[in-house]
Amino acid sequence: MPQPTLAATLPKRRQGRMLLLVAGLSVASLTAGQMSLALFTDQETVPATFSSGSIILDDVKIDGLTLTTSNLMPGDSVTDDVVVENDGTSQLRYALSTASTNGDAKGLRDVLTLTIKTIDVTIPALPCDNFDGTSVLAATVLGANTAGFGSSAAGAQAGDRNLNAAANETLCFRVTLPSGTGNAYQNASTTTTFTFDAEQTANNP
Repeated sequence: MPQPTLAATLPKRRQGRMLLLVAGLSVASLTAGQMSLALFTDQETVPATFSSGSIILDDVKIDGLTLTTSNLMPGDSVTDDVVVENDGTSQLRYALSTASTNGDAKGLRDVLTLTIKTIDVTIPALPCDNFDGTSVLAATVLGANTAGFGSSAAGAQAGDRNLNAAANETLCFRVTLPSGTGNAYQNASTTTTFTFDAEQTANNP
């Protein structure tokens, strides 16, 4: 036999009150939901553009270094200037290394010396005609790869030279056949490759 529901057992007046209470709660719930969606909001966006810098040695100016010569006699020297320029956007440090051949097996590279100085102190008609600037490399035998300054290894090394962005400096190169060079080196030749290595200084102690 079915049981009577709660509503069936209540007086009609109480049933009416309960219906009003349920309806009121429903309206209140609906109103609260509508109010929770009525929010003032705002949003802003901002763009950001990122670009990298550059480390660039001016190759045209470095290619201007000309030391090629022939018929050197003991005591002779050949001198030329080179402009090292930073065409990049950030400071760099650079180093120089050399590599010399010995194709005729006479070992001319083992007697030739390289000396490097900064631009002349004396106001020059030519940048290196007096060869009296500050020493960068004391007279050093070329050897297979003996002469140079600084290091191509990452980070600051002894002898490295710094150049700010858009800055340049002139270096004076002198190759000498020492006056005591003997007959064994007659009609000898060697070719030396000068390599300039540059790297950033920022975040690279």
